[in-house]
Amino acid sequence: MASTTLFSALNPFSRRRSAFDRAVQFVARFGYGARGFVYLSIGLLTLMAALDMVGSSVGTGGAVGALAQQPFGRVWLILLGTGLWAFVLWRVLQALFDADGEGTSPKALMLRAGQAISGVFYGLLAATVFELLDEVGRDPSADDVAENQQKAAMLLDLPFGDLLLIGVGLVIAGVGVGNILKGFGADFGEDLACTMEQKRWFTRIARAGYVARGLAYLPLALFVVLAGLRARAESVTSFGASLNALEAQPGGSWMLGLTAIGLMAFGAFAFVEARFRRIRTPDLNPLNG
Repeated sequence: MASTTLFSALNPFSRRRSAFDRAVQFVARFGYGARGFVYLSIGLLTLMAALDMVGSSVGTGGAVGALAQQPFGRVWLILLGTGLWAFVLWRVLQALFDADGEGTSPKALMLRAGQAISGVFYGLLAATVFELLDEVGRDPSADDVAENQQKAAMLLDLPFGDLLLIGVGLVIAGVGVGNILKGFGADFGEDLACTMEQKRWFTRIARAGYVARGLAYLPLALFVVLAGLRARAESVTSFGASLNALEAQPGGSWMLGLTAIGLMAFGAFAFVEARFRRIRTPDLNPLNG
């Protein structure tokens, strides 16, 4: 046993592997922390909108823009953007290199495809964060709407663009429904290294967060589908504007407030994952294949 331990300590690949494991641990936990910060910010600002403490709800861009207005805003943006890119890298390891060891069954491939789509989303958000470094002072919520409408107009100009836009809306709806189903059915404690009592509490937080996040996507999906049906890019809105549409319904302030609490729960669970999630690293040693 002692000779094996000594060999491992002297083995250059073993030392490199250990450093790689530590790096992946840091990247993943930093990324989960950045994800949590984004959703806690969105949830808090949405709750303030429900309580009429601010003018309107915001989405991811609006939350990041609000952060930019705070003292040391540029420093916060750099840290947040770096953290989001770290989360993108972790998603790449999960989706392409099967860091979680899910395998290649149809269910596992669907899960890994979802992780890849998540990586694309957070990559776009990370790019937006760094763009804001040169645009502090602009209204990010208005920019979100304008940018989404510009993308929708480009899509509508393509052959069968209306059908493509409807497809995008259905994908967004699918993401929302997927979050809701995951909120009700997933075993969130499976990947957490903590006590059973902690897992029970964390699971409750995760369920509330995923269901609220899924419900929040559905109004946006509806707007995008309607834009495709009407062939009008102006009907496309943003995540924050779709929350405003929710508030405009009867009892909307209560629904918006509950959604805000759920989004904060989603952010809180991301911090739980940053602390307690088991981070597995893919075996990239070609000699082990």
